[in-house]
Amino acid sequence: MQQPYEPTGTAPTDPPHRPAEVAHVLVVEDDPTVAEVVCGYLGRSGYTVDRAEDGPTALARAAVNRPDLVVLDLMLPGMDGLEVCRRIRGREPVPVIMLTARGDEDDRILGLEVGADDYVTKPFSPRELMLRVRSVLRRTRPSAPGTEARPLHAAGLTVDPAARRAAKNGVELALTLREFDLLAFFLRHPGRAYSREDLMREVWGWDFGDLSTVTVHVRRLRGKVEDDPARPRLIQTVWGVGYRFDPAEREG
Repeated sequence: MQQPYEPTGTAPTDPPHRPAEVAHVLVVEDDPTVAEVVCGYLGRSGYTVDRAEDGPTALARAAVNRPDLVVLDLMLPGMDGLEVCRRIRGREPVPVIMLTARGDEDDRILGLEVGADDYVTKPFSPRELMLRVRSVLRRTRPSAPGTEARPLHAAGLTVDPAARRAAKNGVELALTLREFDLLAFFLRHPGRAYSREDLMREVWGWDFGDLSTVTVHVRRLRGKVEDDPARPRLIQTVWGVGYRFDPAEREG
């Protein structure tokens, strides 16, 4: 039986955040207390909110009205959050933030492996969740005109930040939000080694967090851009440091 949910932290006293463009967020949570807290904070932050209590209902609502973001509980009756995430991500690249009451790192990593872009562990601070929501949605918006929006090319890879599209040898890649951001960052900074802390700060925009998140996303990205993911040549591991994108290895 689930324990009564008690969000950590206090309600914000600053004015509610109002998105420049109102985003539609689908909350999938069977615990009515958690759902009420999450939906309440999202609504006060200026988002339009839809709610589903189980996986089939979530899939049906997402099919009718495509959300800009899904906040998805891992533990759902009947169809668990992992399967819901797989099916949603199988349709189109909708960002997903997963909620989990489990403390097991394997569960969090599995959520990332099936396509979740981020996760928050219960009990959580609603303010923290709102920060994660804003961070994810900000990265889904087209880049402003300028250098950061220019298409990037290297080693048969093309990334168009403005259109949020990437391709390998002309074939479009199905990337999650974090995978896309990570690939774009690597193409902007070839030949330089970055630690996982560097990548979390520069790509995720976080000063702290679970570094295994970076490891999982690098592994997933390698599976999509490397000719042989078991022997990566583009995204190389720099032992004792982190990772380096080296397009010269493939071109050579």
